Amino acid sequence: MRRSRRRKGLGKERILMAASAVLVLGSLTATGLWLGRDTGSRDEGYVVDLSSIENNAVAELGAENGGTLAESVTQSVPADDLDYDPYFQETNSQKVENPDQSESESMSEGSDQKENEEPSASPRPESSRKSETQDQKAEDQEAAETSLMGDGEGTQALSTAMQPALTFSDSDTLVWPIVGNILVNYSMDKTVYFATLQQYKYNPAIIIQANEGDMITAACAGKVTSVFTDPQIGNGITMELGGGYEATYGQLTNILVSEGSYVAAGDILAEVASPTKYFSVEGTNVYFKLTKDGEPVNPMTKLS
Repeated sequence: MRRSRRRKGLGKERILMAASAVLVLGSLTATGLWLGRDTGSRDEGYVVDLSSIENNAVAELGAENGGTLAESVTQSVPADDLDYDPYFQETNSQKVENPDQSESESMSEGSDQKENEEPSASPRPESSRKSETQDQKAEDQEAAETSLMGDGEGTQALSTAMQPALTFSDSDTLVWPIVGNILVNYSMDKTVYFATLQQYKYNPAIIIQANEGDMITAACAGKVTSVFTDPQIGNGITMELGGGYEATYGQLTNILVSEGSYVAAGDILAEVASPTKYFSVEGTNVYFKLTKDGEPVNPMTKLS
């Protein structure tokens, strides 16, 4: 009796379990039908056949009850399939596609391509091209003029296209190349005494007392025609002033101009050097000479 009761209880439990499974599968099937109605336009190739799953579950339950339950459950379950959402493809598939993502990527690539494309340059007017050509010629001319400048660190030479006019005349005056006492004055009508040489000589220039290293400036605007070295006056510079006038500076060092340089009045020319052996007694000095048409002129008549 007890065994028969136990068997009946187990049979009831199995029937309840099978009925529950049938209800769950029925609910899933109904849900799938409802979803399939809204997504009918999707690809019908991507579907999952749940009938085989249901048949296997019922078959397992029916095997325990002699097969009668399996047949009844199989007849009660409708053989409908749930449509598979094409957006949820298999993870391991090599052909996964996302329509939204591909569309956004194509749009972004198109925008990048447009940004990278440079706008076509509109043709420039003829007047603009001519002005640029003229500017280029001016720059080339300026570069050529720069190449003709002197190597000195001070006043540089100018090209012939930019040469200033040299207009020194008899009524013009000079500025002192350096401030100092006159050691030996200009004298061409009679001889003067030179202490170092211990003799009387004519002096076509003035000997101005100075300190070694002092700056020597241009007494007048002009063009440097010669940079030379002389045994008596050491390193010197000769400048053309205009009107036949020339100025010569001696006892120099660290000369800052070169031949062909144009300088303005007051520009630094060089520094005062130590005196040569011909002026060792007189001491450090600047030799300054003025000529007109090659003839000496007393600089004191022109110095202001």
